[in-house]
Amino acid sequence: MRVGLFGGTFNPIHFGHLRAAEEVREALALDLVYFIPAATPPHKDAEQLASAEHRLQMVRLATKGNRHFMVSDVEVKRIGRSYTVDTIHFFLSTLRQPASLFLMMGADAFAELETWKHATEIAGLCSILVHTRQKDGESSPPRISLAALNRFGYTRETDHYVHPSGQTLSFLSTTLFPISATLIRQKLSDGESVRYLMPSDVIEYIERHRIY
Repeated sequence: MRVGLFGGTFNPIHFGHLRAAEEVREALALDLVYFIPAATPPHKDAEQLASAEHRLQMVRLATKGNRHFMVSDVEVKRIGRSYTVDTIHFFLSTLRQPASLFLMMGADAFAELETWKHATEIAGLCSILVHTRQKDGESSPPRISLAALNRFGYTRETDHYVHPSGQTLSFLSTTLFPISATLIRQKLSDGESVRYLMPSDVIEYIERHRIY
């Protein structure tokens, strides 16, 4: 089984998240993609963060109807900060074996990978797929420094990198959606429409619970 792990605050989830996950799933022939809302992310400002339960429910509403998309509450239930290395260990111990894990992340998150808890361990536990939304005129996805790749132990292959454990690091350009959770929150704060930026069920949930 090939399983993608897609973590994030999803504050709120929108079509950019969903389309990136679908394109990565298709490109890597993943059997399942788990969306994993973070309860207390170490690298995010919690000031404008909706409650974990609200964000979890919004992700459930957004992903329903896609049999390849699953939602995990493992980080919401976990006490304390949400560290990716702990989540990876959870899935390795609970998924039906054999299972290959692919940690999905955006370019911004990947640029901070060196600051993550046990980052070098993560590189050996699962493959990493960096999905980037390229703008017109950009020739290639961003990379971290060669020194950083060496610290993680990666070596270059033709179109990807390989870790001594056999896990891989690869990059995939996904469709550019000029949408961000920050933009959506600002529009909601200004009383503007967010229709067609996110699933209608999520919009209705936000309005019903007055989240933002």
